[in-house]
Amino acid sequence: MDRSQAKQIVTDWVFPTVKSSYMGGLEDRPILAKSEGQTVTDTDGKTYLDFQSGQMGAALGHQHPRIVKKITETMKTLFHASNTMLNVPRLKLHETLGKVLPKPLKRSLFLVSGSDSIEASIDLARKATGGMDMLGFHSGLHGSTSYLTRSMSFAWSRRKHTVVAPATSSIMTPNCYRCPLKLEHPTCEFACMKISLELADANFTSQPAGFIGEPVLSAGGVIVPPKGYFKALRKELDKRGMLMIFDESQTGLGKMGHMFGFQLHEGVTPDIMTLSKHFGGGLPISAVVTSDEIAQKAVNNGYFATRSHATDPLLCAAGEESVNIVVEEDMPGKALRIEKRIKAALEEMAKEIDLIGDIRGHGVLIGIELVTDRAKKTPADAATEQVAQACLDAGLIFQVRGYQGTKNIIRLVPPMTSTDAEVDRAMSIIRDALLVAQKSTAAAA
Repeated sequence: MDRSQAKQIVTDWVFPTVKSSYMGGLEDRPILAKSEGQTVTDTDGKTYLDFQSGQMGAALGHQHPRIVKKITETMKTLFHASNTMLNVPRLKLHETLGKVLPKPLKRSLFLVSGSDSIEASIDLARKATGGMDMLGFHSGLHGSTSYLTRSMSFAWSRRKHTVVAPATSSIMTPNCYRCPLKLEHPTCEFACMKISLELADANFTSQPAGFIGEPVLSAGGVIVPPKGYFKALRKELDKRGMLMIFDESQTGLGKMGHMFGFQLHEGVTPDIMTLSKHFGGGLPISAVVTSDEIAQKAVNNGYFATRSHATDPLLCAAGEESVNIVVEEDMPGKALRIEKRIKAALEEMAKEIDLIGDIRGHGVLIGIELVTDRAKKTPADAATEQVAQACLDAGLIFQVRGYQGTKNIIRLVPPMTSTDAEVDRAMSIIRDALLVAQKSTAAAA
């Protein structure tokens, strides 16, 4: 399919979408034809390093041979099965996942999308506690396919939606680079949390149910909460009878250099955790996991969560194999190696490129915040757009993210299977683009 055909199809048949600041409309973007490992190829034969891992679903690499083999084998037996019955791949996935979960997390249920798992986890917290109010970070993002997940995705601005779910509100994100209170950690003593919870207490209309957040906020700006934050938050939640939910869609299963992202934060284990993205090795499957006690309390109160394809054998087989790959091929170790190489390259660049204001993240989830003035931390939105376009033109894919309306954060999510040579090539492309953008920014000033 050539580009003119694609443009015509978009014009005639595709639902309209908001244009990207640097990629334009859908018809202007690369039309992908195939993928393998860390690369994707468009219909013009141009190859790109995919440092976004697709939509993060290819963090094990595109078409991982073991996933392809497992899917092919399973296709010869069962594609689909009723979720009211058991099937062998489903049972194997429950057992395989259960063995890698830190205690007391043990029980799992399977759904399809990440948004499915978020909605189900919130309902689980409400059924287990008898509470209603839910809190999330004010730059958090937890999905867009349901009324409830959109309501908890404050980073997208809830004004985009017609109405929002009741009993959903936010607390301040602990963004130490851009502290909303202009304080510094650790002398701040987590003032953002204390003030937010004081306001939340005043606004609760009934017993609150829980809090949901990411161990590292990905779409909200690749923000790493400071050491001790979640431990302190846990104590406050316990005082209020609230459960802690960690959304590990973008941080779990090796990407943070740990099996799960919450393991970055010492002494903190969530009551409920969700998994998705590369959980299926490229196929859509998600999970909600919790303890025996919480699962039983919720079920006693009528908890129910499923989808028509929630336990399909094909998806469960892919899920089991992806967990095995993460463990047996030491994906957490590979993520740490990639993190070290990327950060070393970026720190070297920062010595000569003043646009680089902050480098943060863990494992293969890395954020580069660009600013026009390091002292004032002025967001460099225009320069970021220029860098992103130059990198795309040079064969490197990533996404631009922001914080509270900015668009100045480069988010890198390379597959955990990326080689040193591929990382070095990506860093070279970024360096060249940053140098050009810095000259343009200086000239415009």
